[in-house]
Amino acid sequence: MKKYLLSLLLCIFPLSLHAAALPAYSQGYDPARDPFSDGRAALKLAQQTNRRVLIEVGGNWCSWCLQQDKFLRENPMLFEQLHRHFVVLKVNVSEKNDNADFMAGFPKPLGYPHIYIAEADGKIIFSKDTAQLLEDSRYSVSRFQQFIHRWKHP
Repeated sequence: MKKYLLSLLLCIFPLSLHAAALPAYSQGYDPARDPFSDGRAALKLAQQTNRRVLIEVGGNWCSWCLQQDKFLRENPMLFEQLHRHFVVLKVNVSEKNDNADFMAGFPKPLGYPHIYIAEADGKIIFSKDTAQLLEDSRYSVSRFQQFIHRWKHP
């Protein structure tokens, strides 16, 4: 009975974490947001919660960015794992606002969405487009899980 209850709780918990519970800077690409302010808040939260920051650069114009968002919504356990292990900071880059001053401090993106992993002190330790998370031209649950496991805070 205890094993059944634990399994049920583990299935329900991921569903309790949804986009509305996340900081605004984790919810989407918004050209009106200030990435410097959001970045400071993300680093502070990462320090408080012993996580790294996953900086995702892209925009609503980017079909792969939208596909990745849809993929994560359709895989709630993966969505929960990502946000449990990382503070996600989404940074808009678009014609409306390319956030050039903010992006000047990062390695040049290779494609979009582009991800950077930063320690809670702000040091960038990883930079890559998300093509490594694809399998047969689709985002892959197993590759996302491997990525999370590889880059989560030790």
